[in-house]
Parts: sequence; C-alpha cells; structure tokens
Amino acid sequence: MLTAPPPALPASPLWLPFAPGPYRPAMGLIARPPAELTAFGADYPAQMAERRTLLGLRRAEVFAALPGSEAARRETLLLVAGHLLADRAPWFAQAGAMLENRLTGERWNLAAPECDPLELAGRLVQEDLCLLDPATATLTAAVLCFPSRWRLADKLGRDLAAIHTPVPLYAERLDRPVARFIAALAPGRLVERFNWTIHDGSDLFQPEPHIAPGPAVTAGTAPARLHLRVERQTLSRLPESGAVLFTIRTRQAALAEVMAVPGAAAALAEAVRGLPETVAAYRGIAPFRAALLAALDRVAPPR
Repeated sequence: MLTAPPPALPASPLWLPFAPGPYRPAMGLIARPPAELTAFGADYPAQMAERRTLLGLRRAEVFAALPGSEAARRETLLLVAGHLLADRAPWFAQAGAMLENRLTGERWNLAAPECDPLELAGRLVQEDLCLLDPATATLTAAVLCFPSRWRLADKLGRDLAAIHTPVPLYAERLDRPVARFIAALAPGRLVERFNWTIHDGSDLFQPEPHIAPGPAVTAGTAPARLHLRVERQTLSRLPESGAVLFTIRTRQAALAEVMAVPGAAAALAEAVRGLPETVAAYRGIAPFRAALLAALDRVAPPR
C-alpha cells in the first residue's frame, strides 16, 4: 500500500532580533508553549544531512556526556520524540517502539536506540541539545553540531559562570540573574531567547574560537560574504531527572537576504553601531565592522 508523501515543510524562519539603541546585556526570555520546543523549517533536510555527517565523521567533537547524565539523556530522547509525534505529526510516525522520520526515511528504535539516546535526539531535530545538572547547573552532556566559535570539550563539566567567562559583561550583569532563573525554572515551562552575530562565511560548524582572517571584506563583497547567524535558544526542565534542557537552533542567512527585508538594514546597522568594542570583538564582528556598516548604509543611509 502506497502512502502519501509528507507535506511540504514550512518556510525557514528568518529571525531579526536586533534591539534598538545602545547595547544592553539582558536575558531576554519569552515564555512559549511546550509545542514550540523546536523550530521547524525548509532548511531541515540540509541541516540534518550536515548533522549526520558530523556525527559520523567528527563525533568526538560534537557529542560528549559525563557519567551520571544517563537518565537525563534518555528522558531527552523521549521528550523530543513525543514532541515530534504530537506537534510535527505530518512528518513523523510511530509503530510500536519504532519512530519513523518521513523526511529522511530513517526508522529508529526508541526502546533500544542504536546510539546514545541524546545523540539520537540530535539526529531527529535541527536543534543542538545541551543538558545542565539539576543541582550544579554544570554542562553534563551535549550534542553540539553547530557551535559558534566554542568547543564542546572546553565547556563540558563547567558551570554557567565558567562557561560564559569569555562573554563581555556576563559576570557583572547576567551571572546572578541567570543562576536565579535556572534554580527557579519549573517543569512544564518553556522559555525562549535569541542571540545573534555576523560571520564571515556560511559554515554552521565553527568550533574554533579564533579564525584566521581571509581577504578583507569590503562594502561590495559584504552582502555575499557576510552571514547573519541567529540562535534561537530555549530552556526547560525535565520533569523526571530535573536536568535543564538547553536547545540551540541556528539559522544563517547571507547579509544580502537580510538587507532585502524592509527596515532590516537600518535596524541591523543601529544594532552594530551600538555594540561596545569588547562585544564586537567577542562576536568576531570587529575586523569587518566598517565594511558591514558601509554595506548597510548603502541600503538605508543613517539619519
């Protein structure tokens, strides 16, 4: 018996989370319904293919887990699978213990996974998945295929304060509020925040903190070379293990695509101008900041 193909995927989101005015470090959390645990889009096939390649060829760099996180890793798989079956039903189906991904043709045994449960969860969704210990908020496990200038091995086993040591103003402005929020986060609650930067290039897998500079970016080459990189991040607490699940959904778009959105060039230029030098350097924007602004100003001259 032939089955109908799955419906077309929704358009990939193009997030433009630029705050007007001077840069202000903030948590920026927004409550979301549990059905929005993941962000689904037309870039799913391409991103999942890249995730499969990375997990196959560079697994030690993109997956890690500490002893004691086993229960949380199993719980994450069941949570993700349940979410897909309930909220992405046209593209996923279950027969007994077998979960079918109708987009890739893969079938996975949820009762006896062929790989680590957290890795399997990361083979089902575009999100990177990180687990924080319920008592210490240390990073105990992760499948991290699309890092933005950080290595999983450098962060594993560290608490949030240590993880964010390189982030300008984090210790002064965000350390205590984040710690209080994580401690109070209750099961059943999902919150969302966004993080953005600009990269020279389109690679999603960028683990190296420092990138060797290529040819200088100019106002003319910036629209094609530079890419807006936005992370949609969510936080939720797993009800059984108590671990905190931190998800990262990465979407990259060429600067030209962003500039084509009415008002986006002016908003981005204002946000880039408002970045302190330390933040621009941390985000890797400093080397081409002038060229970026020149390209944006061609579309939307500053007032």
